[in-house]
Amino acid sequence: MSEKQLTDAFNIKEKLKGIRFLIGSGFAFSLMSVCVKATGGRIPISELVFARATISIIITRFFLYKNKINPWGYHRKLLIIRGLLGTVALFCIFKALTILPIATATVIQYIYPTFTVICAYIILKEYILRRIVYSIIIGWIGIVLVSQPEFNSNSTIQETILAITIAILGAFMTSLAYICVRKLSSKEHPLVIIHYFPLVSIPLSIPFIINDFVLPIGTDWLWIVGIGVFTQIGQICITEGLRLLPAGQATSLNYSQVIFASIWGFLIFQETITSSIYLGGFCVLISTIISISASKTSQAKI
Repeated sequence: MSEKQLTDAFNIKEKLKGIRFLIGSGFAFSLMSVCVKATGGRIPISELVFARATISIIITRFFLYKNKINPWGYHRKLLIIRGLLGTVALFCIFKALTILPIATATVIQYIYPTFTVICAYIILKEYILRRIVYSIIIGWIGIVLVSQPEFNSNSTIQETILAITIAILGAFMTSLAYICVRKLSSKEHPLVIIHYFPLVSIPLSIPFIINDFVLPIGTDWLWIVGIGVFTQIGQICITEGLRLLPAGQATSLNYSQVIFASIWGFLIFQETITSSIYLGGFCVLISTIISISASKTSQAKI
């Protein structure tokens, strides 16, 4: 076997490994969503974020110590920014999940690839293709379709608009956080990147907990532990996946979370998945694919 064939075989193996990691992250994050939804809004979001961060920092520090890895990294400013963006995104995602059906909140979250392209255009002055405009239009049509059943629910229009706005803000913060992860993944160990998430989340959530603490009871403890464990698994998987695959391909594979979330919502919470949700989810997926193909084209021109 020639050197080129060996290289190709290695690359294929690495890509398959990346695919498994990203599907695994989608599955883990969907179970995290189930745990958040199962708390039923009884526990304040700040407590859920704090608990998730505490579990994460214990697990991460253990593996950092075990593998003798410097926990502070070398690009601390960017690591802190990633932690801050991820924390804000987590607050938004958790809040949206307590108000909206799992499928709706998850689909809206996956508009973040479009935000990523827009941010790259504004901040990095990257060329934006006409198809990106189409992608943005299709993506927002998807959000309108997915949100439609919520406007017909028992919630007031103001509550629905607020919940959808929070979900969209979460998607925006997620896009910025993923840009940081992609930039850091070639420079820092995955555990170091994950470590900075709870380092920022814990001090940010403490003031909110002091003012609004609720003691968990019964199964609340199980859901809280589940949030921490499943989010940690998802973080490890997605960080590894982003290291092994291009960001665009990783994004499309991570869309598997929408499928898993829809299944859990139907089976566990008896949430109805209407035709508008299916169509809206399809629009968001098409928007994502267009964004990915456009980003590849623009990269080829550079």
